[in-house]
Amino acid sequence: MADTNLLAGPALRRLRKRESLTQAAMASILGISPSYLNLIERNQRPLSARVLVQVIERFDFDPRSLREDDAIGGLDGMVRRMADKRFADLGIDREEVHEFLAAAPQIAAAFARLYDKGGGERIIVEDTAAAARRAVERWQNHFSDLDHAAEDLADELRLSRGEISAALSERLREKHQLQVRILPAEVMPGQVHRLDLHARQLQLSEMLPGAARRFQIARQVGALEMREGIETLVAGANLASPDAREDFREHITDYLAGALLLPYRRFLRACEATGYDLAVLQRRFAVSFDQVAQRLTTLGRVGERGLPFFTATIDRAGRMSHFTAGGSGVLYPLEGARWPAWVPYAAFERPGTVLTQSVTFGEGEAAARHWFTITRTVDVDGVMCAGRRAVVLGIEARFAADLAHARGVSLAREDAVPLGTPCGRCGRAECLTPAPARIASTLARPRPPL
Repeated sequence: MADTNLLAGPALRRLRKRESLTQAAMASILGISPSYLNLIERNQRPLSARVLVQVIERFDFDPRSLREDDAIGGLDGMVRRMADKRFADLGIDREEVHEFLAAAPQIAAAFARLYDKGGGERIIVEDTAAAARRAVERWQNHFSDLDHAAEDLADELRLSRGEISAALSERLREKHQLQVRILPAEVMPGQVHRLDLHARQLQLSEMLPGAARRFQIARQVGALEMREGIETLVAGANLASPDAREDFREHITDYLAGALLLPYRRFLRACEATGYDLAVLQRRFAVSFDQVAQRLTTLGRVGERGLPFFTATIDRAGRMSHFTAGGSGVLYPLEGARWPAWVPYAAFERPGTVLTQSVTFGEGEAAARHWFTITRTVDVDGVMCAGRRAVVLGIEARFAADLAHARGVSLAREDAVPLGTPCGRCGRAECLTPAPARIASTLARPRPPL
């Protein structure tokens, strides 16, 4: 899979004009040819790391300005604005929006400002979870330095002591003077894990199954040993809200736990050897279904990339409580999207069973994308029924042919189940999702004369 290139032509062109330089003059300062600079300014070549360093050093350039579209929600934010029904007849797709942002980011920002203040549908709601999620998506949920560090530590512990969970517990005891203690459920009402620094204990509820216990131990090791790396990432995210910073910090700490239990190279080799067979991967690494699913969204290491999965968690009421896009490029489904025809809603009737489905959806895009999804219920933190969630793992159907779970499933687009956009904004006439509001609005439209 190709790496994401940094196309920064408009920003570089504005800088050159601010400095009153010709292309030839700026190219000479940067040590590149005028023709190459011309291609960069026209977004026909990416801004390489070497040239970027030269720009920063020679012109006191703030590289954060390259991410100026973050203020409007980035590509996803602009795509959702363009999904307004008033623009439906224009057929604007995601690629066109990307070109618009790349070629004229300030005009895009001006459009977004007018749209948001001009009585639009206000589909961009920046809350704590959304801000943290955007910070994760900027990295495509792969934090390379921390992942390498976690892999090195996991290999060190495995080689020196063998069994990883015992090794992690010993690491806590020897290096951090923390004892792991399993306590009765009545001693920890409403809690499944607690760090008691006074007693120097990581306390875990007896209700936690083995995989969840190992995850909490790995999480504590990662939080203690890689604190500086975590805080560097949190500070670099420039999140305004303390709650958003804490959400981002929690996500990175969970990421480290997965990286310790599922070391990158060994996990990727196992994925490729088994066709990403989730049951085999669970057994081989002694982890849970949801832990495997989340780790599959992180396989973005340069030169050693895995398949681009996304994952989501849905509760019994149909609410999406967790969503990670990873490198899949999928957009976060808007509040109000309810798809009873999607297999996660049937998963609660068959707890613990792995269900698969080929579907099409593409919120905010002119053409729906084709996805292959894998779903299974999990009991969160060992709490039966009340804590049950459906975990969804999804990938574009074009990547799914060699998956173990896709055997016997038609990946033909015409056989996929179509899922709509949120009903209040969907104009689809044939849809498997009940939508009284949409139907009513359709019936209310004047009919063309016969």
